[in-house]
Amino acid sequence: MKKVRAGIIGTGNIGSDLLMKVMRSEFLECGIFAGHSPDSRGIARARELGVPVTYDSIHYIEENPDCCQIVFDATSAKVHEKNAPILKKLGKYTIDLTPAHIGPFCVPQVNLEEAMEQDNVNCVTCGGQATVPLVHAMSRVADIKYVEIVATIASRSAGTGTRNNIDEFTQTTKEALTELGGIDRAKAIIILNPAEPPITMHNTIYALADDPDMEEICKAVGRAEKELQKYVPNYKIVLGPVFENGRVTIGIEVTGSGDFLPAYAGNLDIITCAAVEIAENYARRKLL
Repeated sequence: MKKVRAGIIGTGNIGSDLLMKVMRSEFLECGIFAGHSPDSRGIARARELGVPVTYDSIHYIEENPDCCQIVFDATSAKVHEKNAPILKKLGKYTIDLTPAHIGPFCVPQVNLEEAMEQDNVNCVTCGGQATVPLVHAMSRVADIKYVEIVATIASRSAGTGTRNNIDEFTQTTKEALTELGGIDRAKAIIILNPAEPPITMHNTIYALADDPDMEEICKAVGRAEKELQKYVPNYKIVLGPVFENGRVTIGIEVTGSGDFLPAYAGNLDIITCAAVEIAENYARRKLL
């Protein structure tokens, strides 16, 4: 079956995990795995797998535009600010895995169809991908006054890109909660837990609501969980929804599929799963 070529810029944890998912995709193949460091372990691993690689980063795509139709940017927010206008000029469908928020947000369970009409979509953050679908579901059946989410991930699963983008993480996640979640006020917190052995990714949602219909909330959240599990199989609600003292609480756990990093790195898995879901949907339309 013919496939659509995708380029990956960024050869760290997220880029390497993306590569493994792209390699087993029915609709995608990796046209180039692009970094900038000759010492990149990600590039060395990709070369061993027979994947085309380059140390010339986005400049390779500029000089060889036919290498890919889709580009995953797995660098950093500041780097994507420079890459975005180049990729736009080249006419590449760009999926941004940094919290740069240059293009509109896409959380596939919430607004996948709208993302197909854009040229650059932003995958928010791991915390955003985990919590926005449930906040969106609750806001449809209850008057949610305020939402606070806490994303707790293993320190060992947070690479350089994640650590360099902590401020962007909190701001971008907050913006996605209000914009896609359909609420007026929100706050996002991220915790890098250094515990050994490393903890599995957990997210907690706290939502303030006046006299919510908990039966309707449970139904809506349950439906959202099942839809999300179609592309993030190891996503599950482990607490609630429960209502106490004017607050709805939901606990979420995301276990990684172990494509690149161990299973505790669900924070990587959920954002790369979302990115591939977007790319495959785009590719299917191109192949039809």
